[in-house]
Amino acid sequence: MMQMRSCIVTGPGTTDVVEVPVPEVGSRDVLIRMRACGVCGSDALYIAWGGIPPRQGATPLGHEPAGEVVEVGADVRGIAVGDRVVVNPFGAGQPGNGGPYGGLSDYLKVEDAELGRGLAVIPSDVPFDVAALNEPMAVSLHAVNRTGVRPGDSVLVFGAGPIGLGAAIAFKLSGAESVVVADVIPERLATALAVGADAVINAAEEDVRSRLEELHGTGADGLGAPKAGTDIYLDAAGAPVVIDTALAAAKQYATLGVVAVHKQPVSIDFGALIATEFNIVTSMGYPTEIFEVTAAIAANVDRFSAIISDRFPFERVQDALTAAATPGTKGKVVVTFD
Repeated sequence: MMQMRSCIVTGPGTTDVVEVPVPEVGSRDVLIRMRACGVCGSDALYIAWGGIPPRQGATPLGHEPAGEVVEVGADVRGIAVGDRVVVNPFGAGQPGNGGPYGGLSDYLKVEDAELGRGLAVIPSDVPFDVAALNEPMAVSLHAVNRTGVRPGDSVLVFGAGPIGLGAAIAFKLSGAESVVVADVIPERLATALAVGADAVINAAEEDVRSRLEELHGTGADGLGAPKAGTDIYLDAAGAPVVIDTALAAAKQYATLGVVAVHKQPVSIDFGALIATEFNIVTSMGYPTEIFEVTAAIAANVDRFSAIISDRFPFERVQDALTAAATPGTKGKVVVTFD
Protein backbone atom coordinates (compact mmCIF):
# COMPACT_ATOMS: atom_id res chain seq x y z
CA MET A 1 0.00 0.00 0.00
CA MET A 2 1.33 3.42 -0.97
CA GLN A 3 2.32 5.69 1.90
CA MET A 4 2.22 9.48 2.21
CA ARG A 5 3.26 12.16 4.67
CA SER A 6 0.60 13.84 6.79
CA CYS A 7 0.91 16.55 9.43
CA ILE A 8 -1.29 15.69 12.39
CA VAL A 9 -1.98 16.91 15.90
CA THR A 10 -0.49 14.35 18.25
CA GLY A 11 -1.51 15.91 21.57
CA PRO A 12 -2.16 19.25 23.26
CA GLY A 13 0.35 21.66 21.75
CA THR A 14 2.16 19.08 19.65
CA THR A 15 2.21 18.05 15.99
CA ASP A 16 4.21 15.61 13.91
CA VAL A 17 4.61 14.52 10.31
CA VAL A 18 3.79 10.82 10.07
CA GLU A 19 3.62 8.20 7.35
CA VAL A 20 0.07 7.02 6.64
CA PRO A 21 -1.55 5.08 3.80
CA VAL A 22 -2.69 7.05 0.77
CA PRO A 23 -6.51 7.08 1.04
CA GLU A 24 -8.43 4.60 -1.07
CA VAL A 25 -10.91 6.23 -3.44
CA GLY A 26 -14.51 5.05 -3.53
CA SER A 27 -16.93 5.45 -6.40
CA ARG A 28 -18.06 8.90 -5.21
CA ASP A 29 -14.66 10.20 -4.10
CA VAL A 30 -11.77 12.15 -5.58
CA LEU A 31 -8.08 11.97 -4.70
CA ILE A 32 -6.09 15.19 -4.94
CA ARG A 33 -2.33 15.56 -5.07
CA MET A 34 -1.69 18.52 -2.82
CA ARG A 35 0.15 21.46 -4.32
CA ALA A 36 -0.46 24.20 -1.71
CA CYS A 37 -2.27 24.63 1.59
CA GLY A 38 -2.69 27.72 3.69
CA VAL A 39 -2.17 27.73 7.45
CA CYS A 40 -5.04 29.25 9.44
CA GLY A 41 -5.32 30.65 12.95
CA SER A 42 -7.79 27.85 13.59
CA ASP A 43 -4.95 25.37 13.11
CA ALA A 44 -3.20 26.90 16.11
CA LEU A 45 -6.38 26.39 18.14
CA TYR A 46 -6.70 22.77 17.01
CA ILE A 47 -3.09 22.19 18.05
CA ALA A 48 -3.59 23.86 21.43
CA TRP A 49 -6.69 21.75 22.07
CA GLY A 50 -4.87 18.56 21.14
CA GLY A 51 -7.14 17.96 18.16
CA ILE A 52 -10.82 18.20 17.32
CA PRO A 53 -13.33 15.87 18.97
CA PRO A 54 -13.59 12.98 18.46
CA ARG A 55 -10.10 12.90 16.93
CA GLN A 56 -8.02 14.32 19.79
CA GLY A 57 -4.44 13.26 19.41
CA ALA A 58 -4.82 12.24 15.77
CA THR A 59 -6.28 15.19 13.85
CA PRO A 60 -4.93 15.78 10.33
CA LEU A 61 -4.35 19.48 9.70
CA GLY A 62 -4.91 21.66 6.66
CA HIS A 63 -8.26 23.12 5.59
CA GLU A 64 -7.10 25.60 2.93
CA PRO A 65 -6.08 23.17 0.17
CA ALA A 66 -5.42 23.49 -3.55
CA GLY A 67 -4.17 20.69 -5.72
CA GLU A 68 -4.44 18.49 -8.78
CA VAL A 69 -6.91 15.65 -9.22
CA VAL A 70 -5.12 12.32 -9.70
CA GLU A 71 -7.98 9.82 -9.27
CA VAL A 72 -11.73 10.10 -9.78
CA GLY A 73 -14.39 7.68 -8.58
CA ALA A 74 -16.61 6.04 -11.18
CA ASP A 75 -19.76 7.88 -10.07
CA VAL A 76 -18.24 11.38 -9.90
CA ARG A 77 -19.38 13.76 -12.63
CA GLY A 78 -17.82 16.97 -13.97
CA ILE A 79 -14.35 16.35 -12.50
CA ALA A 80 -11.45 14.83 -14.41
CA VAL A 81 -7.91 13.69 -13.70
CA GLY A 82 -5.62 16.69 -14.14
CA ASP A 83 -8.18 19.28 -12.97
CA ARG A 84 -6.79 21.91 -10.63
CA VAL A 85 -9.17 22.30 -7.71
CA VAL A 86 -9.94 23.99 -4.42
CA VAL A 87 -11.93 22.29 -1.67
CA ASN A 88 -14.78 23.11 0.68
CA PRO A 89 -13.36 22.10 4.08
CA PHE A 90 -16.84 22.01 5.60
CA GLY A 91 -18.12 19.66 2.93
CA ALA A 92 -18.33 15.90 3.20
CA GLY A 93 -15.52 14.46 5.29
CA GLN A 94 -14.64 17.79 6.92
CA PRO A 95 -11.04 17.82 5.55
CA GLY A 96 -8.69 19.55 7.97
CA ASN A 97 -11.57 20.33 10.31
CA GLY A 98 -11.81 17.13 12.30
CA GLY A 99 -12.21 14.66 9.47
CA PRO A 100 -9.90 11.74 8.69
CA TYR A 101 -7.94 13.66 6.02
CA GLY A 102 -6.22 17.04 5.86
CA GLY A 103 -4.63 19.29 3.29
CA LEU A 104 -1.24 19.29 4.99
CA SER A 105 -0.61 15.89 3.45
CA ASP A 106 0.79 14.67 0.16
CA TYR A 107 -2.69 13.58 -0.92
CA LEU A 108 -6.20 14.59 0.11
CA LYS A 109 -9.31 12.51 -0.35
CA VAL A 110 -12.57 14.40 -0.90
CA GLU A 111 -15.52 12.22 -0.05
CA ASP A 112 -18.83 12.43 -1.96
CA ALA A 113 -17.10 14.79 -4.37
CA GLU A 114 -19.66 17.03 -6.04
CA LEU A 115 -18.60 19.86 -8.31
CA GLY A 116 -19.69 23.21 -6.87
CA ARG A 117 -20.30 21.81 -3.40
CA GLY A 118 -17.28 19.79 -2.29
CA LEU A 119 -14.77 21.25 -4.71
CA ALA A 120 -14.40 23.67 -7.61
CA VAL A 121 -12.13 23.73 -10.62
CA ILE A 122 -9.70 26.65 -10.91
CA PRO A 123 -8.20 28.02 -14.14
CA SER A 124 -4.83 26.63 -15.11
CA ASP A 125 -3.16 30.05 -14.95
CA VAL A 126 -3.94 30.57 -11.25
CA PRO A 127 -0.89 29.62 -9.13
CA PHE A 128 -1.65 26.96 -6.56
CA ASP A 129 -0.45 29.12 -3.66
CA VAL A 130 -2.93 31.84 -4.64
CA ALA A 131 -5.68 29.29 -5.16
CA ALA A 132 -5.08 28.10 -1.59
CA LEU A 133 -6.44 31.48 -0.43
CA ASN A 134 -9.91 30.40 -1.52
CA GLU A 135 -11.15 29.38 1.94
CA PRO A 136 -10.00 32.43 3.95
CA MET A 137 -11.13 34.74 1.15
CA ALA A 138 -14.59 33.17 1.40
CA VAL A 139 -14.57 34.18 5.07
CA SER A 140 -13.71 37.73 4.01
CA LEU A 141 -16.40 37.80 1.35
CA HIS A 142 -19.08 36.63 3.77
CA ALA A 143 -18.08 39.36 6.21
CA VAL A 144 -18.39 41.96 3.44
CA ASN A 145 -21.76 40.57 2.36
CA ARG A 146 -23.01 40.76 5.95
CA THR A 147 -22.34 44.51 6.06
CA GLY A 148 -24.71 45.13 3.15
CA VAL A 149 -22.15 47.18 1.23
CA ARG A 150 -23.53 49.23 -1.66
CA PRO A 151 -21.79 50.92 -4.58
CA GLY A 152 -20.40 54.27 -3.48
CA ASP A 153 -20.05 53.38 0.20
CA SER A 154 -17.05 54.47 2.24
CA VAL A 155 -15.44 51.76 4.37
CA LEU A 156 -12.87 51.37 7.14
CA VAL A 157 -11.35 47.92 7.69
CA PHE A 158 -9.59 47.47 11.02
CA GLY A 159 -6.79 44.91 10.72
CA ALA A 160 -4.54 44.19 7.74
CA GLY A 161 -4.19 40.47 8.33
CA PRO A 162 -5.35 38.02 5.65
CA ILE A 163 -9.06 38.36 6.44
CA GLY A 164 -8.94 42.16 6.58
CA LEU A 165 -6.96 42.35 3.35
CA GLY A 166 -9.35 39.96 1.64
CA ALA A 167 -12.24 42.09 2.85
CA ALA A 168 -10.58 45.22 1.47
CA ILE A 169 -10.43 43.56 -1.96
CA ALA A 170 -14.02 42.33 -1.69
CA PHE A 171 -15.30 45.77 -0.70
CA LYS A 172 -13.61 47.31 -3.74
CA LEU A 173 -14.95 44.61 -6.04
CA SER A 174 -18.42 45.22 -4.56
CA GLY A 175 -18.31 48.85 -5.64
CA ALA A 176 -17.25 50.66 -2.47
CA GLU A 177 -15.91 54.07 -3.43
CA SER A 178 -13.32 54.40 -0.68
CA VAL A 179 -11.78 51.57 1.30
CA VAL A 180 -9.39 52.53 4.08
CA VAL A 181 -7.42 50.01 6.14
CA ALA A 182 -6.18 50.70 9.67
CA ASP A 183 -3.44 48.76 11.44
CA VAL A 184 -0.44 49.42 13.67
CA ILE A 185 2.21 47.57 11.62
CA PRO A 186 3.70 49.57 8.70
CA GLU A 187 4.48 46.47 6.64
CA ARG A 188 0.85 45.39 6.81
CA LEU A 189 -0.32 48.82 5.78
CA ALA A 190 1.98 48.67 2.76
CA THR A 191 0.36 45.36 1.82
CA ALA A 192 -3.08 46.93 2.16
CA LEU A 193 -2.13 49.50 -0.46
CA ALA A 194 -0.76 46.72 -2.66
CA VAL A 195 -4.09 44.89 -2.65
CA GLY A 196 -5.96 48.03 -3.65
CA ALA A 197 -6.92 49.96 -0.51
CA ASP A 198 -7.47 53.65 -1.28
CA ALA A 199 -5.70 54.80 1.87
CA VAL A 200 -4.31 53.47 5.14
CA ILE A 201 -4.21 54.69 8.73
CA ASN A 202 -1.42 53.84 11.16
CA ALA A 203 -3.52 53.67 14.32
CA ALA A 204 -0.38 53.73 16.47
CA GLU A 205 0.55 57.17 15.16
CA GLU A 206 -2.61 58.79 13.82
CA ASP A 207 -6.00 59.68 15.28
CA VAL A 208 -8.33 57.34 13.41
CA ARG A 209 -11.45 59.50 13.62
CA SER A 210 -9.70 62.68 12.50
CA ARG A 211 -8.10 60.87 9.59
CA LEU A 212 -11.45 59.38 8.60
CA GLU A 213 -13.00 62.84 8.52
CA GLU A 214 -10.24 63.91 6.13
CA LEU A 215 -10.83 60.89 3.92
CA HIS A 216 -14.61 60.39 4.13
CA GLY A 217 -15.84 63.81 5.15
CA THR A 218 -18.18 64.40 8.08
CA GLY A 219 -21.60 63.12 8.97
CA ALA A 220 -23.81 63.39 12.02
CA ASP A 221 -25.73 61.24 14.46
CA GLY A 222 -29.50 61.53 14.89
CA LEU A 223 -29.12 64.56 17.14
CA GLY A 224 -26.83 66.40 14.76
CA ALA A 225 -23.58 65.76 16.63
CA PRO A 226 -20.65 65.64 14.17
CA LYS A 227 -19.30 62.23 13.24
CA ALA A 228 -17.10 60.71 10.54
CA GLY A 229 -18.74 60.21 7.16
CA THR A 230 -17.80 56.52 6.98
CA ASP A 231 -20.64 54.16 6.06
CA ILE A 232 -19.18 50.81 7.10
CA TYR A 233 -16.65 49.68 9.69
CA LEU A 234 -15.30 46.13 9.69
CA ASP A 235 -13.49 44.67 12.69
CA ALA A 236 -10.95 42.16 11.39
CA ALA A 237 -8.55 42.84 14.26
CA GLY A 238 -10.29 41.58 17.39
CA ALA A 239 -9.09 44.32 19.75
CA PRO A 240 -11.56 46.08 22.09
CA VAL A 241 -10.17 49.47 21.08
CA VAL A 242 -11.45 48.81 17.56
CA ILE A 243 -15.03 48.59 18.79
CA ASP A 244 -14.63 51.71 20.91
CA THR A 245 -13.15 53.65 17.99
CA ALA A 246 -15.91 52.63 15.59
CA LEU A 247 -18.70 53.42 18.05
CA ALA A 248 -17.26 56.85 18.83
CA ALA A 249 -16.86 57.77 15.17
CA ALA A 250 -20.07 56.33 13.73
CA LYS A 251 -22.67 58.52 12.06
CA GLN A 252 -26.37 57.71 12.03
CA TYR A 253 -27.20 54.41 10.32
CA ALA A 254 -23.55 53.39 9.93
CA THR A 255 -22.78 49.67 10.11
CA LEU A 256 -20.21 47.76 12.14
CA GLY A 257 -19.34 44.26 10.99
CA VAL A 258 -17.39 41.95 13.30
CA VAL A 259 -15.53 39.04 11.73
CA ALA A 260 -12.59 38.94 14.15
CA VAL A 261 -12.61 36.57 17.11
CA HIS A 262 -12.59 38.48 20.41
CA LYS A 263 -10.96 36.40 23.13
CA GLN A 264 -12.49 38.47 25.93
CA PRO A 265 -15.95 40.06 26.34
CA VAL A 266 -16.26 43.64 25.05
CA SER A 267 -18.40 46.20 26.88
CA ILE A 268 -20.68 48.39 24.77
CA ASP A 269 -22.66 51.38 26.03
CA PHE A 270 -25.85 50.87 24.08
CA GLY A 271 -27.41 53.90 25.72
CA ALA A 272 -24.83 56.07 24.00
CA LEU A 273 -25.74 54.47 20.65
CA ILE A 274 -29.44 55.34 20.59
CA ALA A 275 -28.96 58.53 18.61
CA THR A 276 -26.59 56.76 16.21
CA GLU A 277 -28.96 53.88 15.36
CA PHE A 278 -25.82 51.89 14.67
CA ASN A 279 -26.20 48.57 12.85
CA ILE A 280 -24.03 45.81 14.31
CA VAL A 281 -23.65 42.53 12.41
CA THR A 282 -21.41 39.56 13.02
CA SER A 283 -19.95 37.09 10.56
CA MET A 284 -18.80 33.48 10.75
CA GLY A 285 -17.69 31.18 7.99
CA TYR A 286 -19.14 31.22 4.49
CA PRO A 287 -22.68 29.85 4.09
CA THR A 288 -22.63 30.38 0.31
CA GLU A 289 -19.36 32.11 -0.45
CA ILE A 290 -16.86 29.23 -0.53
CA PHE A 291 -16.88 29.04 -4.32
CA GLU A 292 -18.44 32.43 -5.06
CA VAL A 293 -15.01 33.91 -4.32
CA THR A 294 -13.14 31.58 -6.67
CA ALA A 295 -13.78 33.60 -9.83
CA ALA A 296 -12.70 36.82 -8.11
CA ILE A 297 -9.38 35.25 -7.15
CA ALA A 298 -8.83 34.03 -10.70
CA ALA A 299 -9.55 37.50 -12.08
CA ASN A 300 -7.33 39.34 -9.57
CA VAL A 301 -4.35 37.04 -9.02
CA ASP A 302 -1.81 39.80 -8.38
CA ARG A 303 -3.93 41.51 -5.73
CA PHE A 304 -4.64 38.31 -3.85
CA SER A 305 -1.04 37.11 -4.20
CA ALA A 306 0.12 40.13 -2.21
CA ILE A 307 -1.68 38.70 0.85
CA ILE A 308 0.81 35.82 1.03
CA SER A 309 3.75 36.78 3.23
CA ASP A 310 5.53 33.44 3.54
CA ARG A 311 5.80 30.23 1.54
CA PHE A 312 7.27 27.12 3.16
CA PRO A 313 7.94 23.78 1.47
CA PHE A 314 6.16 20.88 3.12
CA GLU A 315 9.51 19.71 4.50
CA ARG A 316 9.35 22.82 6.73
CA VAL A 317 5.70 22.51 7.72
CA GLN A 318 6.56 22.84 11.43
CA ASP A 319 8.21 26.19 10.72
CA ALA A 320 5.10 27.24 8.81
CA LEU A 321 2.85 26.38 11.76
CA THR A 322 5.10 28.34 14.12
CA ALA A 323 5.19 31.36 11.82
CA ALA A 324 1.43 31.43 11.40
CA ALA A 325 0.85 31.14 15.14
CA THR A 326 2.84 34.29 15.92
CA PRO A 327 0.19 37.03 16.11
CA GLY A 328 0.70 40.21 14.14
CA THR A 329 3.95 39.25 12.44
CA LYS A 330 2.81 37.52 9.27
CA GLY A 331 0.29 37.76 6.49
CA LYS A 332 -0.92 34.48 5.04
CA VAL A 333 1.45 31.55 5.43
CA VAL A 334 1.20 28.92 2.69
CA VAL A 335 2.78 25.48 2.57
CA THR A 336 3.78 24.29 -0.90
CA PHE A 337 4.38 20.81 -2.33
CA ASP A 338 6.71 19.81 -5.14
